[in-house]
Amino acid sequence: MNLLLNLLWFVLGGWLIFLAYLLGGLILCITIIGIPFGIQCFKLSVLGLAPFGHTIREIEPPGGPLAIIMNVIWILLPGLELAIIHLVLAGIFALTIIGLPFAAQHLKMTRLAILPFGFRVSDR
Repeated sequence: MNLLLNLLWFVLGGWLIFLAYLLGGLILCITIIGIPFGIQCFKLSVLGLAPFGHTIREIEPPGGPLAIIMNVIWILLPGLELAIIHLVLAGIFALTIIGLPFAAQHLKMTRLAILPFGFRVSDR
């Protein structure tokens, strides 16, 4: 079932989300300061390519104050806009019964788009 849903996700715009996060990650990795943020974009691009069958888990032990500082910087730069985009897309997909699983995946991506440091994407 995950394969079918991931194929539908890819056709209905998942490829665009994947390419956008991948391009953002490549641009951020140009500078040394941007590398940690680029890595987070790569994490989001993997989730944007095939979100069904993946979960978001908190890293143990928590990242501590560095993760908090990095999350604040992330929220101020691209995080808030990315989260709003995923919330709007979730609302659009939630208008139909067929789109509810896709809306749930956008909500899952919203969590990672707003606070990427301290979390990892894993298979179930």
